[in-house]
Amino acid sequence: MVVVETGARADVFDVVYAANYASLIRLAYVTIGSMPAAEDVVQDVFVEWYRRIDQVDSPAAYLRKSVVFRCSSWIRRRILERRHAGTFDQPPAVPPDPRTVAVRVALSRLTPRYRMALFLRYYLDLSVAEVAETLDCPVGTAKSLLHRGLAHMQEHLEDR
Repeated sequence: MVVVETGARADVFDVVYAANYASLIRLAYVTIGSMPAAEDVVQDVFVEWYRRIDQVDSPAAYLRKSVVFRCSSWIRRRILERRHAGTFDQPPAVPPDPRTVAVRVALSRLTPRYRMALFLRYYLDLSVAEVAETLDCPVGTAKSLLHRGLAHMQEHLEDR
């Protein structure tokens, strides 16, 4: 357990926040597809971490894992809301570049777990072991998620 003095707590928070905020927002956005929801998830994770700052040894790993779990909860909640409301969100505005559109469409067709694994590995450049730790699964499962996610994306991109 790391003991952080009250005055130093804000300094530690500021440094970790500046270093991780943007990548966590991107992770949440890629996973759930809504920028306002992604910002809410990440803000909630930072608030929770701040409350427990002296109990967390590895802030970046803790924050990534917390974002993944909160995104999963958000997705489950939205599925239930849609099921009960019978309505669907409008898709986000499509960027003009056809290659970007194709990749986004391919990503959107993946399950959230595949999207998270691919984002963590190829966008945040985490090792397979770090992806496994973040997703709370064995390394073999992380490798499988990455392999299958890429295969599904390639299959979809070839269809286009």
